[in-house]
Amino acid sequence: MSIAVTKQQTGRMSTAKTVVGTGIGNAVEWYDWAIYATFTPFIASQLFSKQDPASAVLSTLAIFAVGFVARPFGGFLFGWIGDRVGRKASMTLAVGLASLGSLMIGVAPTFAAVGAWASLMLLVARLVQGLAHGGELPSSQTYLSEMAPKEHRGFWATLIYTSGTVGILFGTLLGAVLNMTMTAEAMNAWGWRIPFLLGAAMGLYALIMRSRLHETEAFEGESKTEKRAPIWPQVVQYRKQALQVIGLTVGLTVIYYIWGVVAPSYATTALKIDRGEALWAGVVANIVFIAALPVWGKLSDRIGRKKVLWAGAIGSAVFHFPMTWLLKDSAWQLAVSMSVMLIFIAASAAIVPAVYAELFPTSIRTVGVGVPYSICVAVFGGTAPYLQQWLGTSLGAPQVFNVYAVVLLVISAAFVFSIPETKGKDLTH
Repeated sequence: MSIAVTKQQTGRMSTAKTVVGTGIGNAVEWYDWAIYATFTPFIASQLFSKQDPASAVLSTLAIFAVGFVARPFGGFLFGWIGDRVGRKASMTLAVGLASLGSLMIGVAPTFAAVGAWASLMLLVARLVQGLAHGGELPSSQTYLSEMAPKEHRGFWATLIYTSGTVGILFGTLLGAVLNMTMTAEAMNAWGWRIPFLLGAAMGLYALIMRSRLHETEAFEGESKTEKRAPIWPQVVQYRKQALQVIGLTVGLTVIYYIWGVVAPSYATTALKIDRGEALWAGVVANIVFIAALPVWGKLSDRIGRKKVLWAGAIGSAVFHFPMTWLLKDSAWQLAVSMSVMLIFIAASAAIVPAVYAELFPTSIRTVGVGVPYSICVAVFGGTAPYLQQWLGTSLGAPQVFNVYAVVLLVISAAFVFSIPETKGKDLTH
């Protein structure tokens, strides 16, 4: 009996280590990424010329989009490491690089001090973070999916967006608290740097945690021949699955960045809603999102992945326009519209890590997901905040962007027809 109890305790400890190590690193990566959007107005005023505030905001958002350019390279680099060296090594290196990028932003000199060099340092830091984030998601998704029991993989997969949203939520809460406790002058002078420096410190802790994780049985079970097989021939061989990853991602990435990441910032800059109130509305909505994720994940383990994916894409498409019309000039409207949209977004977000992993064999699982996913997020997700700001503010045509978002959601819903039902699939092959 004592041996059985010891094995049970060891299993629980191993599960806890997997969840904490994967979750905290993922949270730090998303936190680093999201606080950039949250603190865009401050970054624009400090690292760009103050002569044209509107142009400075657009330039800051443009660099947000440029950071996504590095994602496909990160997807390939860390995907290669994950499929050849190990999932653990890939995850550990990714979070370390993300921490470095956050540190660079936190200590960047102002435009007033060094001119355009400040903007250049911001650009380099975002490229570093883009490289890291391009490798983080496919590495952590693959690791978690391979570690999860196959009958509960949908539920386990929710950890990716749950931990990521916790990171976003922490960044949003930190922004709200800083806005409440610091003067505008202090925030502009140095307060905005605090979240980035804190992100660098948390990244160091996550790196240590991940270095103590165990490798997955699926990867360790591969032969040396399989681990050394050329990557590109396999990428070509599984091009259909790569296209499916893009198709499933294209609607989700745009609608998630609209409502889950930049909505409070957009409400502040375009709709003139109080910055502090907008941040608190974002906190409420993200709590709703976290609560919805495990519900959808468990449901997918019962009724299958495809039905849940359809619910997410179609529901988001149907409610996007009504929630956009609801959002006008107050924080409660922002909280309600974000919450409703994030409930439907959660359906897809909860299980796509499992779905992506289930599409590919072990030998190419990380890079097979990482490259097409990163390309899709770079082309569509990374440009979403800029397009929304440009079409809405500069051209006065916000409905054009809304139509664009809904069309992409319809495309994602259509791609669900093309994938097999993968619930309960064995990932050791």
